[in-house]
Amino acid sequence: MNLGPVGINFAYVVSAALFIFGLKMLSSPATARRGNLLSGLGMLLAICVTLLAAGIAYQWVALGIVIGSAIGLIGAYRIQMTAMPEMVAMFNGLGGLSSLLLAWSEYNQTLHPAAFIALVTVLSVLIGGVTFTGSLVAWAKLSGRMVQKPITFQGQHLVNGALLATALLVTLVFTFSPSPALGYLLFILVLLVALVIGVTSTIAIGGADMPVVISLLNSYSGLAACAAGFVVSNIILIVAGALVGASGIILTRIMCKAMNRSLANVLFYGFSKAKAKDAGDAGPKGEIRPASAEDVFYILEAADSVAFVPGYGLAVAQAQHVVRELGDLLEANGAEVVYAIHPVAGRMPGHMNVLLAEANVSYDQLVEMDDINPRMDSVDVCVVIGANDVVNPAAVHEKGSPIYGMPIIETYRAKTVIVLKRSMSPGFAGIENALFYEENTRMYFGDAKASIQALIAEFKGVGS
Repeated sequence: MNLGPVGINFAYVVSAALFIFGLKMLSSPATARRGNLLSGLGMLLAICVTLLAAGIAYQWVALGIVIGSAIGLIGAYRIQMTAMPEMVAMFNGLGGLSSLLLAWSEYNQTLHPAAFIALVTVLSVLIGGVTFTGSLVAWAKLSGRMVQKPITFQGQHLVNGALLATALLVTLVFTFSPSPALGYLLFILVLLVALVIGVTSTIAIGGADMPVVISLLNSYSGLAACAAGFVVSNIILIVAGALVGASGIILTRIMCKAMNRSLANVLFYGFSKAKAKDAGDAGPKGEIRPASAEDVFYILEAADSVAFVPGYGLAVAQAQHVVRELGDLLEANGAEVVYAIHPVAGRMPGHMNVLLAEANVSYDQLVEMDDINPRMDSVDVCVVIGANDVVNPAAVHEKGSPIYGMPIIETYRAKTVIVLKRSMSPGFAGIENALFYEENTRMYFGDAKASIQALIAEFKGVGS
């Protein structure tokens, strides 16, 4: 079927518009699903048009679709919500690998491309390689197959800098290489260096900084796809890659702002262990006020407004469904219930939103940090579930703290705070949480899911 240049470009414009509108709709939980659908339709249109225009053997495409769909369906069905961050990291890596292989395939067919095509080819390989191995490390850290703490060695920054400088220098020489034989050697060298950079640059990042890393790697995968689009002269691949790259950078900036840290600090330094230890030694002191399920029940029963603040502990305990059930019981009891979401709660951007959406929590009840803080003084009870540093008052009150200046959900200002936690262990910053010692705080120790189930039993009148 011959669509002609006009028909192909028109279809690509429609696809690009669907991408843009879909991306815009992702900014709100209420429209996110429709945004995903629009973007998916845009990609389907782009793929169909490309296949029709290229005259590709459809039997191989159909086989790839069947195999890929089977893997995707099985993976989506079996994946646990706690494993969602590593799945996203793996998706980023596969996106980078796809761009790398596409550029490599095109290069094999020419071996001596023009300077601009040579440049975008090697950039696609460089960025795609870094994305692939960097994402594999992120996946390994998040899934527990590698230690989550930063892995460092002496002179690590110098090694990474030398590798990057080597990659850029070889890229420049490759772009203007007059010899196909030399060019291929340089091409392979860039590929190998890119794979190494992805590993050495990511192992130094702690597991708790993965929300930033995942969004950054997502941006890398988009940039690699954009460069690959230039390699194969495909407009929609360029547009889609640019959209992913730009949105990933914006999201990375939001994540860094939410942690009050620069991207360079996340990538190269992390939280200072010595500083965190010193802060922990001189950390908050005071009395811990534990509470039983019955105590917490009476507090919640008398509340007119309740704000749940979920953290990674919610995901670990798989407590999202019982939290929603408790929220429904509180609403039936006459309380206003909201769910306050910190931008970096969990292990990936939007992790808490995904968990609560899975439990069918109403989008109208999700409240962002900047919206809940101004009215926190009027909240009767704030229930913190598995969150730590994102609710630590030290970020507001202690100038010497490693997290000082980090925007937090100011739960300490609520009339009563209930903290659900297994123990008094610190968060990823390695410091004690001053919230635990506040006079209005009650510590409700135990597994989050079991603890909330006990509260539900109290509300239903079957508890002890």
